[in-house]
Amino acid sequence: MNRKFLYTGGAIGVVVVAAIAWVLVSPLFIDEVVEEAFPGVPSSAALAEMSEERKAEIADQVLTAALGMPDHEMDEGMDDMPAAAPAGPELLRSGQFRDADSIHKGSGDAKLFRLSASDSVLRLENLKVTNGPDLRVYLVRHPDPTNSGDVKASEFVDLGPLKGNIGNQNYAVPAGTDVSQFASAVVWCRAFGVLFAAAPLAA
Repeated sequence: MNRKFLYTGGAIGVVVVAAIAWVLVSPLFIDEVVEEAFPGVPSSAALAEMSEERKAEIADQVLTAALGMPDHEMDEGMDDMPAAAPAGPELLRSGQFRDADSIHKGSGDAKLFRLSASDSVLRLENLKVTNGPDLRVYLVRHPDPTNSGDVKASEFVDLGPLKGNIGNQNYAVPAGTDVSQFASAVVWCRAFGVLFAAAPLAA
């Protein structure tokens, strides 16, 4: 009887270990693709109901944000028009992801936008990073983290779980965060305390 219980307990232990191993290891072999539009860009259904004037206005705002310049700079040369503050999102800083090491690799763009006086968002574009368990997106004070120790020794803001290791995605910055104090974006494995990819952010 004791041997039967021993075998049963051993079988259960194997199943539990196998399940844990699957949760931790399987992301390395599975890609998750996310395609999010820029914050505030309406869906195709909403666009179909808009006037042409409103569509043109939205297109101008999105183009301004993508280029990282205010509208009045795009209209340089129109001296008869008064300069105005940007009506749409303002690109504050941007950078490119790079590999953390030979195993943890990353590429793509990180762009920090101010959407309004109180709202900011980190947008990841063309992201492609090694997948893994419990990946998070951080804004880090360190200007150029090259290893896990740099991140651990620095102040950071957790923007939430990585939505997908491939694609375009948005991460809202918590209200009240002084984004000027954070100089890089990283993909971080919280489970093991490992840096997967980092993007220094420059004006």
